[in-house]
Amino acid sequence: MGDILGLVAKRLGLGLLTLLVVSVLIFFAVELLPGDIAEAVLGQAATEETVAALREQMGLDRPAPVRYLEWLAGAVTGDFGVSLISGDRVTEAISGRFVNTLFLAAYAAVIAVPFAIILGIIVALLRNSIFDRVANVLTLTSISSPEFFLGYILILYLAVKTSMFPAIASLSTDMTFAELLHRTFLPALTLVLVVTAHMMRMTRAAIINLLASPYIEMARLKGTPPWKVIVRHALPNAWAPIINVVALNLAYLITGVVLVEVVFVYPGIGQLLVDAVAKRDFPIVQACCLIFAATFILLNLAADVGSILTNPRLRHPK
Repeated sequence: MGDILGLVAKRLGLGLLTLLVVSVLIFFAVELLPGDIAEAVLGQAATEETVAALREQMGLDRPAPVRYLEWLAGAVTGDFGVSLISGDRVTEAISGRFVNTLFLAAYAAVIAVPFAIILGIIVALLRNSIFDRVANVLTLTSISSPEFFLGYILILYLAVKTSMFPAIASLSTDMTFAELLHRTFLPALTLVLVVTAHMMRMTRAAIINLLASPYIEMARLKGTPPWKVIVRHALPNAWAPIINVVALNLAYLITGVVLVEVVFVYPGIGQLLVDAVAKRDFPIVQACCLIFAATFILLNLAADVGSILTNPRLRHPK
């Protein structure tokens, strides 16, 4: 247990260091933008007095390192400042949108994860069959297609031509849970098509790699049915790479939803980020980017810990 805690602490320390470096890049990337940020926000018709007042409000009259340290201290306590457009606290503007993004990611994950693992096991059992080849072609097509392209295809066939689902994922507070699932089905299905292909192929590869092991051959020689060889012998030893790829795809579901949310006008943090970039609302842009980075780092840490806990060779390194 001590070795595991030490490895987790080491991974967590590296994750915090990575997040610190990312925060520096996020903050100073805005500083390196050409032109004056206050003038870009106010437009060309702004007077010198209004520009000077906004510069003072944004703290642009102080050195950049000082402003970065103040921003980082606020971010650690959950205070990302005030929106330049609405005047609301950035935390309040982001919190509801982030909950919507988490719901969409969870909706897609509930469908994609079990489906991908089961499909990966089936194609591993039916390796080199017609079903395996068709599944490989379909998954390669899904992986190679951009998210926005898949989204528009789904809108065309499931919203425009058949009217089965709404093309725009508009949400309201008075809708039931069934209505919520119905309105968000198309963006969730788009994410499912993207991540299922990757997880299925990794599951298939992990199972096939283990099927060549000596203990699998011994189980076959003893007359064990093929499905029992997979479930009882191959799958427990394949959990480490499967958990790793599942965690990485969960990170993608949260941090890679920007295009999907824009296509379906879904009120998530990705849509908020795009709107903030268009309006040059830099406090919201910085906060969204930092939240995305922290989420990705945490899920990568979860993938590392999951791999360690499911692999005895990693739990007890020599």
